[in-house]
Amino acid sequence: MSVCGETVGAGSLPSELVVHIFSFLAGPDRLRASAACSHWRECLFYPALWPRLRLSLRVSPAERPRLEFLMRKCGWFVRELRVQFAADNYPSGGGGGVAAGEVGAASVVAAGDGEAPPLCPRWLDLLRTYLELVLCVLSSVRNNRNLQKLSLFGDISILQQHGSISNTYLGKVDPDGKKIKQMQQLFEEILGNSRQLKWLSCGFMLQIVTPTSLSSLSNPIASTMEHLSLLDNHIPGNTTLITAVELERFVNLRSLALDFCDFTAEMARVLADSNHVPLHRLSLLVHSVSIMHKSLDSMPEDENWKALTRNSTNLRVYIMAFDVKSDDMLRILKPSIPLERIHFDSYITCVSGAVVDLITRQYDKFLTHFILMNDVIDMSGFPDLSDNRNEDPLVLLAWRCKRLSLLAVHGYTVWAHNLIAIARLRGSNLKVLEVTEESIDFDQGELADQDVDPVHNLIEQVSLGLGRPWHAVMDIEMLSVFTEPTRHFYREMQSFSEGI
Repeated sequence: MSVCGETVGAGSLPSELVVHIFSFLAGPDRLRASAACSHWRECLFYPALWPRLRLSLRVSPAERPRLEFLMRKCGWFVRELRVQFAADNYPSGGGGGVAAGEVGAASVVAAGDGEAPPLCPRWLDLLRTYLELVLCVLSSVRNNRNLQKLSLFGDISILQQHGSISNTYLGKVDPDGKKIKQMQQLFEEILGNSRQLKWLSCGFMLQIVTPTSLSSLSNPIASTMEHLSLLDNHIPGNTTLITAVELERFVNLRSLALDFCDFTAEMARVLADSNHVPLHRLSLLVHSVSIMHKSLDSMPEDENWKALTRNSTNLRVYIMAFDVKSDDMLRILKPSIPLERIHFDSYITCVSGAVVDLITRQYDKFLTHFILMNDVIDMSGFPDLSDNRNEDPLVLLAWRCKRLSLLAVHGYTVWAHNLIAIARLRGSNLKVLEVTEESIDFDQGELADQDVDPVHNLIEQVSLGLGRPWHAVMDIEMLSVFTEPTRHFYREMQSFSEGI
């Protein structure tokens, strides 16, 4: 620069050098630096700087021009694309207003009546905007042959649990179904044009995936896929998004996520075949709505799980059960499942102590994560798993499951002395112990002792047991696991599968 004279500044640096400098900057700093001059702005969107793009989009018309700009710049070359359509700005339900915790129950009841509850105009506008944003994303990557990871999650499906209801709502914003068909075609084009796709994840995206979508993948691409997750509670009746025959093409699959009712004994046999590489992660969502429309008769039996684990010795399973009856869970939980994580969430049906006992006995060698969430409105109080038992099921869980590292409870009674026992049994190995304050109860003897503050004593004893400061969770929204169930499942499934 000194040789060329004072008129030559940083704007005259070669593009390759500017891109190299940008590569050391964090995203916000890179954006600020690009405002220095037009030359630096042009260098901002070099493919080397954007191998991964992760977007969390509010379903708002204001997002569209920004999304269109970003996808126009990056959609044709990005290698990893992860998009989540966030639900934080959705109105709560229809014209009468449905509380967030009541959505699942309301939807199931409405489904039985055969009529969809009315939606407010604001909701219909959001649904229309959602379709436009999805079309923008899909059309931008349709010809991207460098795409290696594609992950799409649509929170907007949360407020419709039953397929016919969602069709009624969609009919108001997409009367002839053209937008839905266009999204399905674009999704199939993306699969058909892919040449390097290794990871495909699509969750609750309002009918984007159809039972024929995967047939668009060529055999060479299907045979090199490493992760596949297909979840959609809007497909009609007992339709499945993937069959055992289709799964035979995915011989290199290392992680898989499906609705539990879609994971059949025949699929387990396919994955147990010696031609298939060992499966490392299996995530299964057990939903009361799926069980209502489908059957558990085709689920894997214990011998199927044994055969699968013989071929996949490092297999670990994550199960989330949403409003599932205890009798059904007792059928589902086969002894040979290598269950590492389990999450119970409910708006209607609570988990029984018998289910917790079964988990404690069968999965003590594998279990690391145990989550109990209950939002049932019951004026008589929270259910007590230790009722009429000599030992509390959660204490036995902590005693037997030596690898337990996360325990979170809300909406079930946890006695203070049992909480202290859990902390002492697992100690510092229990990395996360989250119990909401409203779930904790005290014996009458603890409350009657005038010399000891029971709350202070609980905090002190649990902290000593864990070897670190501990407090009860004062607000449910501060729980690390607090979120809408399907969103939590999808997020945990992603990290669970990536942790191979």
